[in-house]
Amino acid sequence: MPSNPTSAAPRFGLIIIGDEILSGKRADKHLPKMIELLKARGLQLDYAEYVGDMPERITATLKRAFASGDVVFSTGGIGATPDDHTRQCAAKALGVELALHPQAQALIVERMRETARQQGTSYVAGDPDNMHRLNMGVFPIGAQIIPNPYNKIAGFSYGLVHFVPGFPVMAWPMIEWVLDTHYRHLFRSAAWIEKSVIIFGAMEATLTPLMQEIECAYAGVKVFSLPSVDHPQYGRHIELGVKGEPTRVAAAYSTLLSRLQDLHVKLGPELVQE
Repeated sequence: MPSNPTSAAPRFGLIIIGDEILSGKRADKHLPKMIELLKARGLQLDYAEYVGDMPERITATLKRAFASGDVVFSTGGIGATPDDHTRQCAAKALGVELALHPQAQALIVERMRETARQQGTSYVAGDPDNMHRLNMGVFPIGAQIIPNPYNKIAGFSYGLVHFVPGFPVMAWPMIEWVLDTHYRHLFRSAAWIEKSVIIFGAMEATLTPLMQEIECAYAGVKVFSLPSVDHPQYGRHIELGVKGEPTRVAAAYSTLLSRLQDLHVKLGPELVQE
């Protein structure tokens, strides 16, 4: 079981691996889904990275992830074809060897036996294709498996970093399993809310001191400013708001509105996102 985070509300990160994303052959679906899965549990995604199929860059990215203390999900590159490098890069980043994981091996063999029965053939353990498929269960020594309900080809976790396939139909239920199995204790403590207001006719430079004042006064609250020049409903405006734990946000937002009134800026609709 992955070790528990050192803080009550760790950061969550996402690494999306694959040339097909960066080349445009496939559109990434993991980022919006990851945001959705976390949000449904009162959590939020803090950052995401896209990495092509370059072993050196993957290794460097994973080394940072392992050292970060963050909960990080990595999608893609855990297959057994020549362009799949994630398993090997994870081992290199950790400084450990690779080995066939017994549970992953058993699940792969179970899957191959099922496939053989469905095809009306016999499973042959020593068949070269079957031997090659076992490579998908070769993980860094010390890793733990993530069950794959789609085809039983497991992913793996090492500490707080979790590795799943690039295919959404497999990756998403595996990510949900990790969240619900290992991080359920965080769901309540990491509740998140955004409150903001539309401002007309103001400049960000005018609002910056106020933003700094709010962040200094309310620890754990983030202030954000989203300017727009061609919004279909509001036209040129700035959306200014705060986000974080609901109780702290309520106090910070009240102060924000009060200080905006002191600045005599024109306020529009107020927005809430939970």
